[in-house]
Amino acid sequence: MNASLRLSLTSLRAHRRRFAGTFLAVFLGVAFLAGTLVMGDTLRASFGSMFGEATSGTDAVVRGADAITTPGEAQGVRRPVATSLVDTVERVPGVAAAAPGIQGAGQLVGADGKPVGGQGPPTLAGNWITDPRLNPYRLAEGHVPARSGEVVINRGAAKKGGLKIGDTTTLRTPDPVEVTIVGLATFGGQDGMAQVTFTGMTQADAEKYLTARPGQAASIQVRAGPGVSQRELVRRLTPVLPEGVEAITGQQSAQENDDMISSQFLNLFTTFLLVFSGVALLVATFSIHNTFAIVVAQRTRENALLRALGASRRQVSAAALAEACVVAVTASGAGLAGGIGIAAGLQALFPAIGFPFPEGDLVIKTLSMALPLAVGVVVCLSSALLPAVRAGRTAPLAALRETAVDASGASRFRALTGTALGAAALAAALTGVLLSPSVWLAGLGALLALVSFVVLGPVAATTAVRLLGGPLDRLRGVTGGLARRNALRSPKRTAATASALMIGVAVVSLFTVFGASLKATMDQTVSRSFAGDVAVSTPSFGAGGSGLSPRLAPALQRLPDVDTAVGLGRGVAEVDGKGRALTVTDPVALARTFDLGTVTGSLRALGTDGLALTRAEADRQDLHTGDTARLTFTDGRTQTFTVRAVYGRSELAGDYVITRAAWAPHRTQDADTLVAVSFERGVDVDAGKAAVKKVAAQYGNPEVQTRDEYAQSSAGGIDMMLTLVYALLALAVVIALLGIANTLTLALHERTRELGLLRAVGQTRPQLRAMVRWESVLVAAFGTAGGLGLGAFLGWVLVKASDGASDTAFAFALPPARLAVVALIGLMAGALAGLRPARRAARLDVLRAIATE
Repeated sequence: MNASLRLSLTSLRAHRRRFAGTFLAVFLGVAFLAGTLVMGDTLRASFGSMFGEATSGTDAVVRGADAITTPGEAQGVRRPVATSLVDTVERVPGVAAAAPGIQGAGQLVGADGKPVGGQGPPTLAGNWITDPRLNPYRLAEGHVPARSGEVVINRGAAKKGGLKIGDTTTLRTPDPVEVTIVGLATFGGQDGMAQVTFTGMTQADAEKYLTARPGQAASIQVRAGPGVSQRELVRRLTPVLPEGVEAITGQQSAQENDDMISSQFLNLFTTFLLVFSGVALLVATFSIHNTFAIVVAQRTRENALLRALGASRRQVSAAALAEACVVAVTASGAGLAGGIGIAAGLQALFPAIGFPFPEGDLVIKTLSMALPLAVGVVVCLSSALLPAVRAGRTAPLAALRETAVDASGASRFRALTGTALGAAALAAALTGVLLSPSVWLAGLGALLALVSFVVLGPVAATTAVRLLGGPLDRLRGVTGGLARRNALRSPKRTAATASALMIGVAVVSLFTVFGASLKATMDQTVSRSFAGDVAVSTPSFGAGGSGLSPRLAPALQRLPDVDTAVGLGRGVAEVDGKGRALTVTDPVALARTFDLGTVTGSLRALGTDGLALTRAEADRQDLHTGDTARLTFTDGRTQTFTVRAVYGRSELAGDYVITRAAWAPHRTQDADTLVAVSFERGVDVDAGKAAVKKVAAQYGNPEVQTRDEYAQSSAGGIDMMLTLVYALLALAVVIALLGIANTLTLALHERTRELGLLRAVGQTRPQLRAMVRWESVLVAAFGTAGGLGLGAFLGWVLVKASDGASDTAFAFALPPARLAVVALIGLMAGALAGLRPARRAARLDVLRAIATE
């Protein structure tokens, strides 16, 4: 063992408390990263195993060959296949059995009258396939549906909805259907596929309620006879299939379903968590760097004596890096164990909060262990690199000098560099969001702003601490003045300590501002576009829910209180070869209930072959009134439509509008996403709303809301997202607290003699504790103020960049109440971080402290 390593290990043993904060910072960052990766691997393996088991008896799937995919959706809509094709398939040599798979949206109503599921994950309904090997669901209790109105539901949906065998409930298809539960099923050995709900009906009921017309199915499941492989089965099926229909192996179908779950949920979920792991590790970097910088500064004389005794610069730097390496490897190794514990905890927690984490052992892959370990070591070593180099540059004569004074607060070079970076950040951000919309330029501006804040930190710390600490002189007297002077003693150290908290507060502020802006945008959209009095909708977003019955709007229109009731349905089609979402509605009623802006042409003249689209989409497609466009629907038929109207705004109305008569020949399961209602003049809104609710109760009891209530509920998912963000960012704030506490502890260690003298001249222990706590609060206040300013700027950049990249006009909003809470939490964090150092300082023995060198 060489001299540098021996020296490092000896120093670590003697001063192990100094690195406690660094150890915890690395441990927490690595544990969160490792836990995220292990959880992602476990979920992927569990879902893959679930799909494999559920579809193990299906050797081939016959389905529509082409899918129409609209922007923003990963899974396309395929044309249905004829159920009569089952007879043709069964006659193919090597086919043991075949069954149609009819599938659509169907949302169960729970025992409490509320819909089950629908907040994102799909709510599915379909025919119960009688061949148990072809059916991905396995009957666990009860019996299969034999008569109309009987259903089997997955056990997870039954638990969530408080339903049991023998119960009668409503199934929204979207028309309400009264059903009786006769059985419970599992999927791949689990109670269900995540939070997806499934209702199995008789084939006749499925055709009646889930398809536009009898004789259609989403696919045909095929089982091979003995000795016929899946590939061979597909090869035999292909020649007998009509044009536009294909056969794929069961393995390929299971893989597609698995990939769909991975791409739509797991990848997004794990990426979301990895972003917060990165934030936590970035905060840890500042805390770790500050710790090593202080330790190196405190060892100036020790390192100078080593240099005077013959140690080279390389040996001194190597000794410092060796300490960092030992801390990094130890903390990262412990973090891996902590990450496995986090994943195991989440596996137990998820079912308790309503998300069925698939059962099974944790999947721990080599990469999921090696990557966090490498990241932890690299973060720790890179944070210690500059302090280690600085230690190696210590001159031998430094052993004879007093500790150098930190003059970084008056550094002209630092001030000029930071100002130049700030100007460049502002220029890049303004160019990227205002002059030439570019997400990359906006992102560069945000990154430069962060660097500028870090570089300017020591310069700003002097002024900021004086301003923030000014009231302490009056409120706390000598104690407050000493706390302020201590924070000013080393501006560089104060700025480095505050930077960790600043990053955490900045990210919290960024999401707070962006969330408030999204809510303001939604409110602005509804206020500007929705001219109705009440909105009828299903309480779901994303893929969930079954929609509203198309018969609801006509029923509401017959009420004497109602002037106009218009339903907005949804369809998909390829417009000149590009997948697009269609709004299916009555265009005249739409114009009376929604503000469409300036309309060119006539919405009354759409008929069965007319099309209306937004001005932005018309410009993109180079279409004008009178031009024609070819629409290809999911049934494979192509029809030429004439552009008869161009309107100014999309937002709630969508980019393309066709009539219900035009959509009827091509429709699948028909449903409305929203029904907008305008009352006759003089009708009280509350009275009208009550009348609408009475009629809506006959159609599955959807939500009836005023315009303001609808705007608030539409933005409800934003608050849920922010709650999750705050919970995840708590890790970054905890690491920042560790950094402040560790820095204070180290700073107090080098001021031991000074603290002893203060106690000797009459400072009481409570005064000493208060002085240390207020110093911590001042450092936190500086970091919090900088984080709020940076977060507000980054939030503005993100909102404006989103505005430039979207057709929707984004509104920027600063939520003062929420930001005030963030500021208060930052100050409380500072007070909390100072508790332990203050307590340790107050326990110092006065005589020993005065005698300390």
